[in-house]
Amino acid sequence: MSETPASNKPKPRLGTLRALWPFVMRQRGLFIAWLFALAVASAATLSLPLAVRRMIDQGFSNGSNIDRAFLFLFAVALVLALASASRFYFVSLLGERVVADLRNKLYSHLVGLDAGFHDRNRSGELISRLTADAELLRSVVGSSMSVALRSTVTAAGSLVMLFVTQPRLASYALVGIPLAVLPIVIGGRRIQKVARASQDRVADANALATETLGAVRTVQAHAREPYERGRFGDAVAVAVETARKRIRAQAWVTAGAITLIFGAITLVLWSGAHDVISGRMSAGTLGQFVLYALIGGGSVGALAEVWNDLQRAAGGMGRINDLLQETPAIVAPAAPRALPQPLHGELRFDDVTFHYPMRPDLPALQAFSLQVRPGETIALVGPSGAGKSTVFSLLLRFHDPQAGTITVDNVDIRELDPSALREHIALVPQSPTIFAASARDNIRYGRLQADDAAVEAAARSAEAHEFLSLLPDGYDEQLGERGARLSGGQQQRVAIARALLKDAPILLLDEATSALDAQSERAVQHALENLMQGRTTLVIAHRLATVLKADRIVVMDQGRIVDQGTHAELIARNGLYAELARLQFID
Repeated sequence: MSETPASNKPKPRLGTLRALWPFVMRQRGLFIAWLFALAVASAATLSLPLAVRRMIDQGFSNGSNIDRAFLFLFAVALVLALASASRFYFVSLLGERVVADLRNKLYSHLVGLDAGFHDRNRSGELISRLTADAELLRSVVGSSMSVALRSTVTAAGSLVMLFVTQPRLASYALVGIPLAVLPIVIGGRRIQKVARASQDRVADANALATETLGAVRTVQAHAREPYERGRFGDAVAVAVETARKRIRAQAWVTAGAITLIFGAITLVLWSGAHDVISGRMSAGTLGQFVLYALIGGGSVGALAEVWNDLQRAAGGMGRINDLLQETPAIVAPAAPRALPQPLHGELRFDDVTFHYPMRPDLPALQAFSLQVRPGETIALVGPSGAGKSTVFSLLLRFHDPQAGTITVDNVDIRELDPSALREHIALVPQSPTIFAASARDNIRYGRLQADDAAVEAAARSAEAHEFLSLLPDGYDEQLGERGARLSGGQQQRVAIARALLKDAPILLLDEATSALDAQSERAVQHALENLMQGRTTLVIAHRLATVLKADRIVVMDQGRIVDQGTHAELIARNGLYAELARLQFID
């Protein structure tokens, strides 16, 4: 199992939530509107006990004031209702927009990270951070932040009004506040630790589900549905058990805080009741005091629950920050050079040595030197692990070599913007990527600004027009996830049409016909011949037809070039190529 990006990172503290502030400030108007609504709602809340006192002391003792007292109480309640609705609207919308901005930034960052990062990390876990962890932050911005500030304001306001109403009783109530905060502080670190662990276990389950569903045909072909159900069930059970520990810690913190708060309120009520009986306090004053005590106690209790939510959110933000702090190994130089125009497509590898980060002791290429003339077709041949695909990865600058240089038209590719370099290279992989979109959009991925006529012309050249036209919706037919509605040969021809539409001067073909039947191979091979015309082409090939038509065959083994020449020359030398030909071609 691959190491998670954050496995060696320190545990996040609440300070990690400060990273949300720039996203909040982008929605300054909503933020200010929320603060205003919150202020009005808090003021109305703190005014309710005054209205109740007036209703009790004046309304019940003087019939002429009773209508006015109840009208005042209703007016305060109406203001509270409208302000609370406005507060909910503004803060909920603020949460949606902040999380949308955060997700956009995180997704944009992930797409820009180098291939080495994505090789080390499971896509399922990255998606979990993009969804589940971001969802935690939505609850913070859209709910917990509002509850925290509202509860802080009302708790502080209630405390002030308690002393204004009855200082002696207020001093009793004040004792309960530090006691209520005590379990929050003590339990906070424990909650934070188990919250982070809980989110990690959910990410593990999501990663397993993503991997299994992505290979569901393999699972079903081996009749391993019960096995995979068991694996996922075990992962979910671990996540639930970890969540149970978090929930238990949160429950104890909440229970302790509420017990201490309302224990203090009960003590105050007992003392206040004696004061009313003895005539030292009016019933309305006691009612006002009780309401302020309840409002303040409820606010402190709400802060206890918010503290739990913030601990969980700090874990989520910490995991997201771990990703945002990742820096791509492949970056554009400060002042990138431009490729000469028109680009001829001359390629040169000079004494290139490369080790994959995951295998630092095993060189994928060793002192590899190769020159490809403009318009030349070179076939790379060799056993598995010889380094053929690595040549493509380095040319596309998914990685940089540890030694040596790679040039395109005599320009070192490290001096180029990687995106500008890749715009001049078309790739047809062995297993083409077909998106869950229409056939037209899949082909247009090669050149987004191409019109429908250009898309169909590329499909005709790739010999894809006939079967695409027969689809129920033609070129607008949705091809399904990974092109499930097309055969392997049809998928390959869609990928070739995409490369034709891109019209790049450099073409990379990665065993584009190796997995096809003879009939599909003939159609794809003819489409490839159309694609290769006038382009500098590197072909990773095991099929004899492709090798025979290459201008030069380069034989690789263990990251080195061991021979090169035409088919006839290599057969005559009776080396590694002749052996591969006997095993793969002649048989």
